[in-house]
Amino acid sequence: MSYDLSTGWTIVLIIGVVWELIWKGMAMWRAARLEQPAWFMLLLLISTAGILPIIYLLSHHEYRHGSVASRGTA
Repeated sequence: MSYDLSTGWTIVLIIGVVWELIWKGMAMWRAARLEQPAWFMLLLLISTAGILPIIYLLSHHEYRHGSVASRGTA
């Protein structure tokens, strides 16, 4: 069986994978820093084209830079 992917579709696929990795990486990083293992596992296991990581990042935003350290968790 042979598959012929045009260059255009290959580029779209690569952009989609990079998009997902960026959002998932940012969300997983924040979940780990905030010690939220349930969110971390959900983000690790569910692939949603960036939708779940974006929802997480928007719902768990930090109001000021370094707020995790100021809570006394550092």
